[in-house]
Amino acid sequence: MDTRLTAEQDEIRRTLRELLHKRCGAEELRAALDAPAGHDPALWSALADQLGLPGLALPEAYGGVGCPVTDLALACEEVGRALAPSPLLATSVLVAPLILALGTDAQRADLLPRLAAGALTAALAVPGTALTAALALTGGNGGAWAGGGRAGGVQARRDGTGWRLYGQVDQVLDGHSARLLLVAAHAGGYARPRTLLFLVEGDAAGVLRTRQTSLDATRPQGRVQLRDVRAALLGDEDADVLTALAALGDTAAAVLAAEAVGAADRALERTVEYVGQREQFGRAIGSFQAVKHRLADVYVEVQAARSAAYYAAWAAAHGQPGERAGGLALAQALQALRCAAGEAIQLHGGIGFTWEHEAHLYFKRAAGDELLFGPVHRLRARAAAEARLFEREEVAVR
Repeated sequence: MDTRLTAEQDEIRRTLRELLHKRCGAEELRAALDAPAGHDPALWSALADQLGLPGLALPEAYGGVGCPVTDLALACEEVGRALAPSPLLATSVLVAPLILALGTDAQRADLLPRLAAGALTAALAVPGTALTAALALTGGNGGAWAGGGRAGGVQARRDGTGWRLYGQVDQVLDGHSARLLLVAAHAGGYARPRTLLFLVEGDAAGVLRTRQTSLDATRPQGRVQLRDVRAALLGDEDADVLTALAALGDTAAAVLAAEAVGAADRALERTVEYVGQREQFGRAIGSFQAVKHRLADVYVEVQAARSAAYYAAWAAAHGQPGERAGGLALAQALQALRCAAGEAIQLHGGIGFTWEHEAHLYFKRAAGDELLFGPVHRLRARAAAEARLFEREEVAVR
């Protein structure tokens, strides 16, 4: 693995940081959170038109840039620094790869160019709170969420030559605003239970969507109700949906890890700036040894998480998903973000947790991401199980 960034990667980071600095400051961020979509459509258009960010990791044949996952991870690191709310995660990290992997030629030709251009936003709807289970981040993804004849979630039934969906999904990233929904539904009933993916237009008849109040407002979520909605099957009935979701999970975890590293790095940077300005007993509080030690510990956490995230992105880009490096890197990055955000609130004193200050947003991002994609101990347990770590120790003891 070559840890050096290419000139193109440096340019992506520099250009994206400059754009987000201009278009996603403190006031712009708060205005975006209060918008109906939960993000600034003008910023999303700028990211798409000026940088081609939605199609960064999509093939050029479908209107994308054709960059590897490592470039997308670097871009998401900058997005994480600014806590910029956007459909990037839901559209380009979760949905587009599934359409590319499982879709028919016609579906790819129709949807991927629009996703790459940012003209179409999408969301992955997984029943209940099973996103981590579906992506095999905290365990195998062949469990109860995948159907097995159980009621609940979203049920799919045939309607002539098509399909109809009925059910509800409560936590869908950007589900209230995405124009395209990719819905995981149970089909086959008790006789032949299986999980399939379906394409549903966001404004189709029978689709009811409501924005939910979430802990982390920078990751807007929606409740999606499907009442006998006509849907199109993604790919064919023989598609190995669970394997595709597990492969996506490791890649998505690597990208999420990079995003969390960006947020942690910015939280640390803001804290260092503050303790260098805040004075107590006639001197800056950053000059006290105890404060230096605390910030040094955070710095080590962030740098370790960055190394893990970069390696996981490299492994995903070079076709080494069996290592499950993404989940382990995500655990490291979420821990670093929680550490950096917690110290930011503490060292900012009484202003760190108030709505007027931005420090609490980083802490909510840390807590929210751990609820959505963790927790940390289960991510690590999954990686240990994949590596058969404890089995080896048991054999050694015997």
